[in-house]
Amino acid sequence: MLRTRHLPAVVALSLSLQGCTLRGAPSYEIFGAYFPLWLLSAVVGFVGALIAHRIFVSTGWAQIVPFQLAVCVAIGLTVAALFWLSGTGQLL
Repeated sequence: MLRTRHLPAVVALSLSLQGCTLRGAPSYEIFGAYFPLWLLSAVVGFVGALIAHRIFVSTGWAQIVPFQLAVCVAIGLTVAALFWLSGTGQLL
């Protein structure tokens, strides 16, 4: 029998497992190894931020755009989020 004083702890632990599914995390096979989608999204976002920085430098916008680090990080996060949403099939 489960005591009533343990009930809040059991409920809290049960709710923490709510995001787990039987399918597992979305992953893709690249060169024979499975990579999780979040890792690929991070790499794609980093590359997107790097490309944005290169565009800023090559076009001369580097002298015009303030807070370049924040702008490039925001572009990288946007690219990573769009890649994540398209990879999970939630992007229309």
